Amino acid sequence: MEIIQKYFPALTQKQNEQFKLLQNLYKDWNSKINVISRKDIEHLYERHILHSLAIAKIISFKPNTCILDVGTGGGFPGIPLAILFPDCHFHLVDSIAKKIKVVREIAHAVELKNIHAEKIRAEKIKSTYDFVVSRAVTSLPVFYNWIKGTINRNSENELNNGIIYLKGGDLTEEIKQFKPSIQVFTIGQFFEEPFFETKKIVYLPIKF
Repeated sequence: MEIIQKYFPALTQKQNEQFKLLQNLYKDWNSKINVISRKDIEHLYERHILHSLAIAKIISFKPNTCILDVGTGGGFPGIPLAILFPDCHFHLVDSIAKKIKVVREIAHAVELKNIHAEKIRAEKIKSTYDFVVSRAVTSLPVFYNWIKGTINRNSENELNNGIIYLKGGDLTEEIKQFKPSIQVFTIGQFFEEPFFETKKIVYLPIKF
């Protein structure tokens, strides 16, 4: 938990309490339904929660922003972002029902009122959102084709509406079709832990 406070020192008491609850909740649920690898559960705050919150280092979502989290798995990046931005609306989707069950139970346990979790494939979503976020569910061109019709064209935030994608490794081939509009941020410039050296935030405005 200290690692979250290190990079986000202005959290409210309620936010601190919500983040603290996540450790035991995820340990308990992960023992029943595997949503985080066994070796990673001990690094929950660094590799999952802080990693999710890296998005907040490139944008501070305005109140009432609507965010779709595709392939949320156990609720990343959606749950940490929903705690950090309680005045925004989050729709967390995954095609696997048991993962959505975990998301719903954890969101309920930490009293998150701004999350709607649903079992649905990204291609079937009909609503529109300001931003679509995700953690490396597939290659970026494939992901773009899944969700390109779900992004609202009217931007209200400091970044134009679009995709914010967390991914690691060499992205040269994946991003070349989206140049010059696409932006890539190395998470290591925000967080000093070695885990983040190869991790990146990819931002693609929908009007690329």
